[in-house]
Amino acid sequence: MAQKKVFICDDDKGITDMLEMVLELEDVDTITETDSIYAYDKMIEFKPDILIVDLWMPVVTGDQLIKKIRASEELKHIFIICISASRDGLQVANEAGANTFIAKPFDVDEFLTTVENAVISAA
Repeated sequence: MAQKKVFICDDDKGITDMLEMVLELEDVDTITETDSIYAYDKMIEFKPDILIVDLWMPVVTGDQLIKKIRASEELKHIFIICISASRDGLQVANEAGANTFIAKPFDVDEFLTTVENAVISAA
């Protein structure tokens, strides 16, 4: 089976670095973007199987990005994991079209289980 591609978009470089490091333990190819303005175009180029996206980012918010992806013929199949510290994050993520939601701060084991399930779902 081909290696799954995971795209991580969060405006906090500490989060993208940590998630990338955690995912090195999994059999996935990761790419990160901290500026959500570039995320969509990079995703068109990279064609990820899974997107991990923060909700609250400057300029293009996570829910705007999710809606744009869901409207795209090329990207709408992507399994989207939304992460956020927002109290209404789950509702916003669901309304935007995310597959699943993880509240920040999250447990690394819970995160890995979610990604592993996403890899299976994206198969």
